[in-house]
Amino acid sequence: MASNTSLSLTLKIWRQNGPNDKGKIVTYPISDISPEMSFLEMFDVLNDQLIKKGEDPIAFDHDCREGICGACSMMINGQAHGPHRRTTTCQLHMRSFKDGDTIYVEPWRAAAFPVVKDLVVDREAFDRILQSGGYISVNTGNAQDANEMPIANEIAENAMDAAECIGCGACVASCKNASAMLFVSAKASHLAYLPQGQPERNRRAQMMVNQMDEEGFGNCTNTGACEVQCPKGISIKNISRMNADFLRSTIASETEI
Repeated sequence: MASNTSLSLTLKIWRQNGPNDKGKIVTYPISDISPEMSFLEMFDVLNDQLIKKGEDPIAFDHDCREGICGACSMMINGQAHGPHRRTTTCQLHMRSFKDGDTIYVEPWRAAAFPVVKDLVVDREAFDRILQSGGYISVNTGNAQDANEMPIANEIAENAMDAAECIGCGACVASCKNASAMLFVSAKASHLAYLPQGQPERNRRAQMMVNQMDEEGFGNCTNTGACEVQCPKGISIKNISRMNADFLRSTIASETEI
């Protein structure tokens, strides 16, 4: 752990003007960084310096800066969101680094996540997967009717654990196949656990997996890197559950033919 003294660092950051441009790593020395700064606050300082010098600031995504939205997606020294488990980039603090360290910062790497600029990638593929089936369209009654559906505590907890996925894309970035199976299975599972999600459960899995394939994400080979790098600790057990739902839907579709 670093002391309370300021840090001097060498940042090697991916710069790319757009999806059709050739990117490169650019080196930026930076000093007088407080160990108590967050990683994004350090980027704010760097961008302020670049602007004052008349240079183009580094584009990066951020929003809530509270570990909720998942926008702060960066590969830091080859790890999604940085060196700590269950931590988003905005929750990473500079005390996690030592004075004199060299830090490599890159965007998510996946064909389905084209680079918009620098560290910003287009994750609209996730939105299209959700639009394909990540919802409940059957009539489940009004809000007060939910109280009439008793749900066992274990099932409710499992549903909430899956729903904790923030859709940041770390699972895709850390997978050697750029698979989105952990994201898709989390979004399908949190509905599959609940009684309201049962009528469309199998069809939902089939539609979301089919859309995932259309978007160009890779296949899952169960290496488990996605679960390790997920800032919310989403379990790969969700993948096996969704695979079973997908298989049932496929068999049912073939039987109807």
